[in-house]
Amino acid sequence: MEILTKRGVKEMSGVGLATLENWKRRMGEQAKAFMIEKGWLLWIVGFLLGRAIVLSSVSPFALSFLASVWLMRKDKSLKVMSAVLIGSLTYNWQHSLYVFAAMMSFFLLAFVLQRMKKQQEILPFVVFLASFIPRAVAYTVVQPAEAYDWMLAVVEASLSAILVLIFMQSIPLLSPKRYKQSLKNEEIVCMIILLASVLTGTIGWQIYNISLEQTLSRYLVLWLAYIGGAAIGSTVGVVTGLILSLANVASLYQMSLLAFSGLLGGLLKEGKKIGVGVGLFVGTMLIGIYGEGLGSLAPSMLESSVAVLLFFVTPEKWIRNLARYIPGTNEHSQEQEQYLQKIRNVTANRVEQFSSVFQALSKSFAQVQHHMDEEQESKETDYFLSNVTEKTCQSCFKKDKCWAQQFDETYGYMKEMMNELDAGTFQHKRKLQSDFEKHCVKSKKVIETMNHELSFFQANQRLKKQVLESRRFVADQLNGVSEVMGDFAKEILKERENHELQEEEIIQALKSMGFEIEQLEIYSLETGNIDIDMTLSFYDYKGEGAKIIAPVLSEILNETVMVKHEEISPFPNGYGSFSFGSTKKFVIDTGVAHAAKDGGLVSGDSYSTMELGAGKYAVAISDGMGNGERAHVESMETLRLLQQILQSGIEEKVAIKSINSILSLRTTDEIFSTLDLAVIDLQDAAVKFLKIGSTPSFIKRGDQLSKIEASNLPIGIIQEFDVEVVSDQLKPGDLLIMMSDGIFEGPKHVENIDMWLKRKIRDMETEDPQDVADLLLEEVVRTRAGAIEDDMTVVVAKINHNVPQWANIPILGRAQ
Repeated sequence: MEILTKRGVKEMSGVGLATLENWKRRMGEQAKAFMIEKGWLLWIVGFLLGRAIVLSSVSPFALSFLASVWLMRKDKSLKVMSAVLIGSLTYNWQHSLYVFAAMMSFFLLAFVLQRMKKQQEILPFVVFLASFIPRAVAYTVVQPAEAYDWMLAVVEASLSAILVLIFMQSIPLLSPKRYKQSLKNEEIVCMIILLASVLTGTIGWQIYNISLEQTLSRYLVLWLAYIGGAAIGSTVGVVTGLILSLANVASLYQMSLLAFSGLLGGLLKEGKKIGVGVGLFVGTMLIGIYGEGLGSLAPSMLESSVAVLLFFVTPEKWIRNLARYIPGTNEHSQEQEQYLQKIRNVTANRVEQFSSVFQALSKSFAQVQHHMDEEQESKETDYFLSNVTEKTCQSCFKKDKCWAQQFDETYGYMKEMMNELDAGTFQHKRKLQSDFEKHCVKSKKVIETMNHELSFFQANQRLKKQVLESRRFVADQLNGVSEVMGDFAKEILKERENHELQEEEIIQALKSMGFEIEQLEIYSLETGNIDIDMTLSFYDYKGEGAKIIAPVLSEILNETVMVKHEEISPFPNGYGSFSFGSTKKFVIDTGVAHAAKDGGLVSGDSYSTMELGAGKYAVAISDGMGNGERAHVESMETLRLLQQILQSGIEEKVAIKSINSILSLRTTDEIFSTLDLAVIDLQDAAVKFLKIGSTPSFIKRGDQLSKIEASNLPIGIIQEFDVEVVSDQLKPGDLLIMMSDGIFEGPKHVENIDMWLKRKIRDMETEDPQDVADLLLEEVVRTRAGAIEDDMTVVVAKINHNVPQWANIPILGRAQ
């Protein structure tokens, strides 16, 4: 019972806390809606700006604020107008009369100029006239004025026009929603000016001899110094102190106090609120002693104490919410990271959804019956026999006897004859023919009709088979696209790993060599996929990135690293940005020799050598059917499709099947082409050969020569297409020789072409790929007395170790 009671109390307390939190949240939302959405915050600001006076008689704030609200929040214009007028009445009636006249002048001018375009651009001029006209009328008609008064009127109108531009950037910050992730520096300064102008409206208000504007101004400096640091704190102090000193020249020293306090508070912000408060107290004491003397120090310290007390009781949540919009703060950085993370997650989810869609489509196409079950086969047999009997047995006088009394026997004969005719062995079944002639009086007609219908039946079966194969090809292609998109989604979601040890080691090593590192970003240290960005300062850059930094990184990371990209400042003592990445263990050097039939300009053979992004290198030859322009287009189209599909990351077999289905389905014309593809892994020198109707290739390793061949039909002939992959392992110094049929079948009066080619390749003394390609083409042409009777292409690739230009630089004191 006691346990139940304690549990009940705990649950009730939990429910009570949740209810309290919900109540607080609802009250906060209601307060926000009341103050912001209903416009009462604008009303309060307008009231205080209506009281704001600088230089004893200049009031530029009220009209500027009203004009800004009129432009951006017209629905709140009357409410703000009433607030400004009430605020001006609390100062004196002469001031309120001028404010009222200026507002009426503004609305009159705005009505006259309402049809003009670009209202935002002409608004400052309208405000200038609306501010100057009441003063001019008063000085001209009511009370003549001196030149000083006219000058103040011009200054007042000019300040009003300038403040409109400032307040137009501040009004959106008082809106119920913010769509921007951060404030620009200009917006921050404009907001500070607006807040300082509002504080001007509190001049003269005191509570127990504590000046309200001084307390609130110091509270504002504390808040922003705590959020933005020394730069923002001192800026707020200068701006606020300047505006307040214009309103009360006797308080000019307050600008120094606020600026210095903001600077100290920003420097001590690591001490949290206590550190910022100490900064204000120190600034108040120093400026108070040298500014007004010891007599005014006590009241000033009291005002600072009240400001610090207000700052301490301010909820931390309010401060953090504002800090999210100030660039350079931790809260802003976290907000940006959360925003980027959200965008990345949304993008990855969309990519995964597309991947799932393609996967579902692939499964949908793959869910077909490659072999018909017995029930479906029986239905098709019955349908075939029904067509035959409809044209033969329907009008026969023995129909009832055959299909009613002897159904099983008749059906058995018909089905057996169908199977034998389909297999082409019916002519050899003498007994079956004899038995059926005894059974049926129209046996010859039935056999003829069955032969005729069988051609349609077989055509229908072939068509169904082609549809099934086409669906299978589409399923493979969709599955390949799904896998690529799935891998891409994983890469998007992959968090940047922490490499603190390597980062510290790199920084220490480079600093010990005299380099000044400004920034170091390590994105990946995966073997074969190193990705590092670095920014350094150089007085006079002499290629240190490739000569020193890359070798140092190679030594630290135990992998050869190279400079992928660099940007160097053209000025002395400038910065250099570098991107470092893994270099491949092997490099490929290629040579190509080709000739068109009869020495023409257009060859039906095409070749391509391409980098495939994932540390792979591809060499391909395609031979179009025939010669000339059409064959050239066929082979070039095959290689173009191959390159685009392979570079997307799809597997080689799927890529070739995709090309085959595209070429075989896009037209009814006969478009055939061969494809000889070798994909070499530059990390381990493994090679995959995919030979589609192509001639053999050769690998030369010293005096040894091996032949690579496979049996696949050319691309585009049939849709039922299986790709045979031949794998091998290359070694440094190997020569890979690939050729079209013009080379392999070109030698004339040579009985064993295979042995002849091997002997010619083995006897070549050069190892240069281009020389080997040229010599082989020349040898083939010589056997035909200089005649070129077919398109000829030979591609030679040599694989070697990738030896960096600069050796690794050992790091002293580094553990080996």
